[in-house]
Amino acid sequence: MTEQRTLVGSVRDVGGKGTVRMEDRFATGIDDLWSALTDPARLARWIGTVEGDLRLGGEFRARFTSTWEGGGRVDACDPPRRLLVTLGDEEGETVVEAELTPDGEHTRLVVEERGFPLNVVAAHGAGWQAHIEDLEAYLTGRPAGNWLARWKELSPAYTDQAASLG
Repeated sequence: MTEQRTLVGSVRDVGGKGTVRMEDRFATGIDDLWSALTDPARLARWIGTVEGDLRLGGEFRARFTSTWEGGGRVDACDPPRRLLVTLGDEEGETVVEAELTPDGEHTRLVVEERGFPLNVVAAHGAGWQAHIEDLEAYLTGRPAGNWLARWKELSPAYTDQAASLG
């Protein structure tokens, strides 16, 4: 069973579109965390496979452990502080932004996904938290959890958050 953690995310309505924001602190330096977010070999250890041109303006394909699959584009890249990508599949496009900030010997990470329909905001919230927990497990040398099981555990809490949006 996955270690129970408090929610690290929040969901909100921004102009009629869903937004998920995750905030967490990792016991690693900013350069190591940046590498875990941008190196395809390391991404495969916690979120999924990413192939293609990961430079500014480059396009890539991704398949996440959450079963999401689609294309993407690197819209902004300011190593090791900020990454902005557009992700797209048959249901449309969203924007994912990661911001890293040194915090003593740790690094604070904020990941925000914006632009999806409000009716899926809770699912995205639970999904992103499960991914963030897998990132933390990877960085501390533990195996990733069962993504689907954790998503199911987290879904009621994010559904409760989303209910206040209507």
